[in-house]
Amino acid sequence: MKRFAIDLPYGEAFNDTDAGQQRLLRFKKHRKLWLSVHLWLGLLLGFFLAVFGITGSMLVFYEEIDNVLNADLRIVQAPKQGETAYRALAEIQAAAVAAMPPQAKLGFVDYPAEATSSYKFGFVIPTAVADEKDEWQVHVNPYTAQVLGKHLIKKAGDIFPSALIPFVFRLHFALLSGATGGIIVGIMGIILLFSVLTGLIVWWPLTGNWRRVLSIKPRASAERFNHDLHQTSGFYTFPILFVVLLSGVYMNLPDQFMALVKQLSPGTQGFMDNPHSLPAVGKKPIGLAQALSIVQNRYPEGRIDWLNNPDGETGVYRISISDVPNLSRFWSERQVSVDQYTGTILKVQDPGTRSTAGQTFVEWQWPLHSGRAFGWIGRILIFLTGLACPVLFITGLIRWLQKRRAKLHRSID
Repeated sequence: MKRFAIDLPYGEAFNDTDAGQQRLLRFKKHRKLWLSVHLWLGLLLGFFLAVFGITGSMLVFYEEIDNVLNADLRIVQAPKQGETAYRALAEIQAAAVAAMPPQAKLGFVDYPAEATSSYKFGFVIPTAVADEKDEWQVHVNPYTAQVLGKHLIKKAGDIFPSALIPFVFRLHFALLSGATGGIIVGIMGIILLFSVLTGLIVWWPLTGNWRRVLSIKPRASAERFNHDLHQTSGFYTFPILFVVLLSGVYMNLPDQFMALVKQLSPGTQGFMDNPHSLPAVGKKPIGLAQALSIVQNRYPEGRIDWLNNPDGETGVYRISISDVPNLSRFWSERQVSVDQYTGTILKVQDPGTRSTAGQTFVEWQWPLHSGRAFGWIGRILIFLTGLACPVLFITGLIRWLQKRRAKLHRSID
C-alpha cells in the first residue's frame, strides 16, 4: 500500500493511507475556516474580553479591596470577648437615615461580613432631571450605631463613578453605559461564547499529538512560545471561561436567557421572577427591621448577608442569608421575599426549593460567575481565568501580526 507524509507545523510528519490523507485534508480545510472565524472574532472583541477578565478578577475580591481602600469606613474595632451583640437594626438604620437629606431613599443594606466590619447602607437622592440621581453610601458601627462616615459613589450626570469598586462594577457589566451598555455586553458575551468554542475547534490536534497542544515547548523560539502560550492558556481556562461567559449572558440578558430555559424546562423560575406586594389602602410598609425579624423567626440559622428595600409600591423586601447549615455543600444561600405591607413571606429561594432542572441551572449562574460556589478554590480559579483573558488577547494579537508580517515578506519576495 502506498504511503506518504504530510508536512505539519514545527517539522512534524504524519503517515496515513490515501483515504486518511483525503480525510485529513478535508478536516484541515474546515479548520482553516474556523481559524479565520476565531481570528476575526478575537480581533473584534479580544480587547473587551481582556477588560471583562481584568475587571472580573478584581471583583472576585471586591470586598477585600474595598475594605483596604476605605478602612476608615469599613473597619471597626472588634469588641471585647462577651460583648459581641449588635445594636438593633432599627437603631442602626435610623442613624444612617439621619446622616442623609430627607429626600434620600434607602436601597440596600450590606450586613457586616466579619466582627470588624461595618454596616453599609446604599442611598439614592433624586434630582430635578428625570432618572438622574446621586448615589451615596453610609457606614455605621454595628456595636455603637455611630455613623463612621459617608461618601459619594456617583453624582447625577457623571459618566464615571468616583469610587473604584463601583467604577469597576459598571465597567465590567455595562462598559459604563447604563442599561444600553448592559445589553451590548450581553450580546458580546454570546459572541465570545462562540469565539471560545471555535478556539477549541482550532486547538484540537488532528494528528493526535496531544503533548504538543497541552504544553509549552521548552527552550522554544519567541514565536513558538507565544503560540504555545495562547494555545495552552486557552485550553486550560476553556471550561471556566465558558461557564463565566454563559452566566454573564444570563445576568445581562435575563429575560431572553430565561425564555430559552423555560422552553427547555417548563415551570422554571428565574432570579428576577419575584412576587409583588399588594398595596393596602391606609397601610404603611412594615420596615426593614420588622421584615428581617419575620425572616429570622422562620429561618434562624445562617448569617444575614444583605437586605433590599422594596422598589416602588408593589416591591418586596428581599433578604439574603448565607452559610445556612445543611443547605448545600457548595452554595448555601437562602433568599426570602417579604410583602412590604403584611409581612407575609411570599417566596423562598434556596437549593432545597428547586423544582426543575432549569431552576437548578439558573440558580447556579451567579455562584459560578463569582466563584463563590466553591469557596476560596472557586474564587481563585475565577481570578486566574480572568487574568488569562488579556493573555489570550495579547498573544492572539501578536500571532496575527507575526503571520501578517510573514505574508507581506512572501509577497515582496
